[in-house]
Amino acid sequence: MLALLHTSPVHVPVFDALRDEEHPGLELRHLVHEDLLTRARRDGPSSVADDVRAVLGRAAADGARAVLCTCSTLGGVAESAGPEAGIPVLRVDRPMAAAAVAAGPRVVVLAALGSTLGPTVSLVEEEARRAGRPVEVRTLVVEGAWARFEAGDGEGYVRLVADAVRTVTDADSIVLAQASMAGAQHIAQVAVPVLSSPRPGLAAGARAVAPASAR
Repeated sequence: MLALLHTSPVHVPVFDALRDEEHPGLELRHLVHEDLLTRARRDGPSSVADDVRAVLGRAAADGARAVLCTCSTLGGVAESAGPEAGIPVLRVDRPMAAAAVAAGPRVVVLAALGSTLGPTVSLVEEEARRAGRPVEVRTLVVEGAWARFEAGDGEGYVRLVADAVRTVTDADSIVLAQASMAGAQHIAQVAVPVLSSPRPGLAAGARAVAPASAR
């Protein structure tokens, strides 16, 4: 069983659909804690570290073989708590960051929340060091997008993100920092690779819980 730590319930059907499409038979358990993001935005991700560790510990006790954190703001906190939880804890955006680095040195990170930019930029830079590649990261907050998301206007949210993607120039890849932005990946229709996290992130989670013989 793979547990997923979300900070919004909108991610549940997205990851269920991806599971049905690409990983049939994979058992998912969704753990939704919206309050963690609210507090992390206000006081910083480290302020919820103890609560994240508690969530991971309960997931392990309930039988999870790994946890995938789908919140980019909390990804680093969750990942660092993995050893204490005793099971693999993955951040959904790490495979995306690695793909961005592989695409070329000019990476533009788009986010609807400013609090997501720091953790995502740090992750891309970490993956660049790991790969021994140069990287130059630029950032862009999609103004007004998060208000649409919070209001439940998913289509308007994705449309604003796609509009922002089309304004990006001089990039080798465009990173959509939040899993909720993934819908803009295909409607933006630009020549530059637009990368989102849910599909490669779930694939990494599936590998983490697979029997060793199947990896």
